Amino acid sequence: MVKHAIGMMSGTSLDGIDLVLVKIQGVSEKTTVEVLKQETIPFDGLLVEKIKQAMDIKTSNVKLLTSLNVELGEVFARAVLAFYEREKIQKHEIDFIASHGQTIYHIAEEESGIKRSSLQLGEGAVISHLCETTVVANFRLADIAAGGQGAPLVPYADYVLFQSVDKSRALHNIGGIANMTFLKKGGTIDDVIAFDSGPGNMMIDRACQLLFNKPYDKDGEIASKGNVIAELYDEVMSHPYFEKTFPKSTGREMFGDFYVDALLKKYQNHKKADLIHTLSLITVDSIVQSYSKHILKPLDELILCGGGANNKWFLNSIQKKMPQTKVTILEALGYRSDYKEALAFVILANQTLNRLPSNVKSATGATKDKILGQIHYFT
Repeated sequence: MVKHAIGMMSGTSLDGIDLVLVKIQGVSEKTTVEVLKQETIPFDGLLVEKIKQAMDIKTSNVKLLTSLNVELGEVFARAVLAFYEREKIQKHEIDFIASHGQTIYHIAEEESGIKRSSLQLGEGAVISHLCETTVVANFRLADIAAGGQGAPLVPYADYVLFQSVDKSRALHNIGGIANMTFLKKGGTIDDVIAFDSGPGNMMIDRACQLLFNKPYDKDGEIASKGNVIAELYDEVMSHPYFEKTFPKSTGREMFGDFYVDALLKKYQNHKKADLIHTLSLITVDSIVQSYSKHILKPLDELILCGGGANNKWFLNSIQKKMPQTKVTILEALGYRSDYKEALAFVILANQTLNRLPSNVKSATGATKDKILGQIHYFT
């Protein structure tokens, strides 16, 4: 049965809400999708500051979190409704909405007195009520309950869409955080290797905003004019996260503004372009090392996606460091890089509504296959 669905993603970069309208049918490995429309709705600047306040342990509080959960639900719903109006879509034409929500805090490992957990805000019940349809949200906790880290979750969709019998492939999403999915040639879902390689655009974007009053380094233009600051490079690349074995995941709580701000203060006497170049090189090298350390044979194909796939300096630098691999972008396979994660959660929600699992145990560390997400039916 063919269904029409909306996928909605707000990532760690906080640049807005990615929406996709998808035609989907089938389940599991027989799932087929067709992307019909896609759009990004920017966040209001005041909302971004509120989200950042909620993410910071020093400024967050329970009242803010409780309110923001409902507020973001309303923001997501209004984005969908505005999308409907622009595209002349009637509410009853949509079978379900998949909403990842906005990650506020992610705790990948147990700490003293602290449980492994993850918090995404944007209440699904609010979205369901306002958009008058079924909503699947809060995908990560079922995996966490089964001993996993609740991340990464996109590898299941990567396997469904891009597994090949002819070539080994990897998809590397460069968003705020960069994450990889390795698909062994002719492999099964149990052969998938996936984890967060480290910072993607997050540190670079923050530095560009503070040093150049620019939201990001378009095409890597600033990075291309700089030189490496060896001390800064060594300090970040010696971060304990890079020494961990998978499964592993990270986020703003590790490589966010507080971390970048401290580095920029420490290395403030260096040239601004050199700072951007060094942070960009860290992203590139952590991506390259995620394969050299964990994949025994050279990849046939590396597909970059996410906002960082638009950074030509990234692509060229990675290709030089991985000469035996064809490095390309997701657009070459007929999909838009910026919207792959929103599309992925449609695939996961489709599994949920068909009572089928969609976590990849080798990626998250979970002990069982789990049906992900919480369903909010509209009545």
